[in-house]
Amino acid sequence: MSFFNQRGVFLQLLAPNITHPHEAQVSMQLARKELGWDPVNEVQTIALVDSAYVTAVSSDAGRSFTIKTVNSDVDGDGDIDNDDKAKLLALAKAYSSIINP
Repeated sequence: MSFFNQRGVFLQLLAPNITHPHEAQVSMQLARKELGWDPVNEVQTIALVDSAYVTAVSSDAGRSFTIKTVNSDVDGDGDIDNDDKAKLLALAKAYSSIINP
């Protein structure tokens, strides 16, 4: 996250392993950065707030993903529904296809 953008998405691709060679997982954290002040040490602090954690799992090497539950309104339309899930699934698929992030 930059100084100007207070929202961020952190992604991690967990590669297949020996026991599940076609499985891929994308771990996603969506958060907002909040600046604060530590009066004791007199320094600016940064905290990640309103974090949402989601893991998307693929059993076909990243061609399609599933998410068990979505607990946050990620698209900001006021409800948690299939649109939120679809956006997160698209993000997971796009991220898993990037060779050198």
